Amino acid sequence: MNSVVKWLLILLALLSVVLNIILIGIYSKRSPKCSSQRVHPLRAKHDDRSLVFADLSQEEYMQVQQYMLRQKDLDVSTNQITLPSENFVFLIELSLPKKAETLLYLDSEGPKPVRKATVVVFHGAQGYIKEYEVWPLPDPKYHKDITMEKYGTELPINARQITVGEYVQLFSFFEIQVFSKLEKLLKESFDYGPHKKLKFFEQMPRGVRSGDRNTWVAFMKDVSGIYINPSGFEVLVNHQSVNSSEWKVEGLFYNGQYFSTVEELRLKYEAGTVRKIVYKDSPNPGSLKPRTKPLQIGPQLFYAEGKRFSVSQNQVLYLDWSFAFGLSSLTGMRVFDVRFKGERIVYELSVQEALSVYGSMTPGMIFTKFLDSSIGIGRFAHELVRGVDCPHEAVYIDTYRYIDTAVPVRFRNSICIFEHNMGQPLRRHFSDFFHHSYGGMVNSALVVRTITAIENYDYMWDFVFYQNGAVEAKVHATGYISATYLVDGSLKYGHKVADKVLGNIHTHFVNFKVDLDVSGVKNVFQAKDMKYVNVSVPWLPNHHAMIPQLVETQMNTEKEAALRHNAKTPRYLHIASNRTNRWGHQRSYRLQVYSFAGDHLPESEAEEKAMSWARYKVAVTKHKDSEATSSSLYNQNDMWSPAVDFSKFIEDNENIENEDLVAWVTAGFLHIPHAEDIPNTVTVGNGGGVLLRPHNYFDEDPSVNSPDAVYFEPGSEDSCENNRMACLAQETCSPVLEPFTYHGFEGVMKFT
Repeated sequence: MNSVVKWLLILLALLSVVLNIILIGIYSKRSPKCSSQRVHPLRAKHDDRSLVFADLSQEEYMQVQQYMLRQKDLDVSTNQITLPSENFVFLIELSLPKKAETLLYLDSEGPKPVRKATVVVFHGAQGYIKEYEVWPLPDPKYHKDITMEKYGTELPINARQITVGEYVQLFSFFEIQVFSKLEKLLKESFDYGPHKKLKFFEQMPRGVRSGDRNTWVAFMKDVSGIYINPSGFEVLVNHQSVNSSEWKVEGLFYNGQYFSTVEELRLKYEAGTVRKIVYKDSPNPGSLKPRTKPLQIGPQLFYAEGKRFSVSQNQVLYLDWSFAFGLSSLTGMRVFDVRFKGERIVYELSVQEALSVYGSMTPGMIFTKFLDSSIGIGRFAHELVRGVDCPHEAVYIDTYRYIDTAVPVRFRNSICIFEHNMGQPLRRHFSDFFHHSYGGMVNSALVVRTITAIENYDYMWDFVFYQNGAVEAKVHATGYISATYLVDGSLKYGHKVADKVLGNIHTHFVNFKVDLDVSGVKNVFQAKDMKYVNVSVPWLPNHHAMIPQLVETQMNTEKEAALRHNAKTPRYLHIASNRTNRWGHQRSYRLQVYSFAGDHLPESEAEEKAMSWARYKVAVTKHKDSEATSSSLYNQNDMWSPAVDFSKFIEDNENIENEDLVAWVTAGFLHIPHAEDIPNTVTVGNGGGVLLRPHNYFDEDPSVNSPDAVYFEPGSEDSCENNRMACLAQETCSPVLEPFTYHGFEGVMKFT
């Protein structure tokens, strides 16, 4: 090699090394790693008293389970495939302490409430359901039957939820009593065989009167997104007996035609006297596999100076906020003892129930009215996907549940907590006319989220804490619609969304419990609105003008405070204290409901009293520990004699003036499925909720004290003194990212 060329190559290599060192140094100088530690101190300290609201731990679940097994007189099993005719421990959950005892403990150094668990046992051998309270935890020693105390009635065994053990028996029943006798029909219509099955999707309620357990089961194609892949084949099974040998088929539906027995359908099919479904291989409209390769990554959230919130056990501290959180297997997300600047605003804010009522031509969906807490709203809170379900840098919390299982199940990363730029200023003003200046503040808020995948729908539950003292509870729906096979007359009940698939019209109603304590527990319920009044103009005595005027009223009884959806409702609803702010107005929090709900089921329908809470946009009642929830585990399967009928909370019409008040808020939306719901319904526009806003609670907007505020005048635009944004370019850093992991499939239901 020519020596000149050789030295030239050596020189180029050295220049390359030097250039890379320089670039690395420049990049490192410009983009240091963001601090994983909090730069600024918290404004409060964590308090272990929040543990009074903490969900049961894995160890506590096991202690309660083992205690129940030691009670030989109860003769219970914890085997997940326990027969319906045996006694099965279905649910173990925290028993919330009584409010008065808890407040005494939290506020007045009173004794700590005894920690207890509620245990639900399906006594198949005796034909009833019992709820037991077990205490103290840890190391339980006592139990008592609280069924009558809690519900005022006995609970019949057919009010129970279907367990994994019963599902296993139902699968076997269909194989033996239906599929084995219709092999020709199943093969020709659905290509049914050893490697291609039909999937089970049951409809509820299970009959038309108390004691019924007659379930229409719609069979779906064995592909992903089964809920929008109906086969056109449904079977009505009577499984009223706890003994599966007494179960029987009471009807069948095939391609729009009804049959009384399996044999009738088989004979008519083979004789060619029925309209047949002819199998054809077709694309799956329910597939969620991406159709486009990933390109550049979208915007990401990261914390330049560490997180401004802290999570310790079940308590969260965030700027001026503190609260405890939990996740009920039945009702889902809930927060307690919500305080702003140390003052309690909310004792409890919780999800209570989610309801859907469907319209259809097909038999299963005709009656369908889903009450999700009976299935378990929190039960199906699986792992959240980092960077999709929640920001990558959120804090993720594991939860444990014991429902229809043999051991407590860990659900990794099933709650996420993150501070989030909401994408618009919380407040701002640009002064154009006088005193030229700009003042504003980014709307950064804390979000606590879980997502519950209940059968076809995925509900995203958010509790949001704002820097102006407002709290929001809201839900968005996504996942699959529940579709039926398209038959003659179907288009009266929805739109065609795929080949032979009808997207069925349905309602969504969600109920929240809002136990506000505004400057204490002695509160009143007020309404404010406007009216136009005709007034004489002072300087023009002969001229009148219509101007808006404030109208204020107070509701003093529970019936007055039960505001129905179809009635004209005042636009401002307040839980107020008799204490006043600096300006002489009663301190209050406004209930601002945003909802696009459809019509509620007519009260003439026998099933309506199981969902009577949905009559009301807002209902305010006097707090009672005995009126803890608006629905129950048993309302779905005994709608005609529900264990909890919310309307009875109102019937006694108690006084609510200067009392401890609870607002029951219902939001939702009407869903008329359309082509764009395939493959999934999107969250945009599909939701509702309630915003709790301070209204004369403070003397001014508390966000004026936020360090996020920005202010500058002409000539000081680039000053960092009151505008961190001016120096952001000098402070940027690159995030330290957690590795992506996912364990969500560990907690799915298994039937073997």
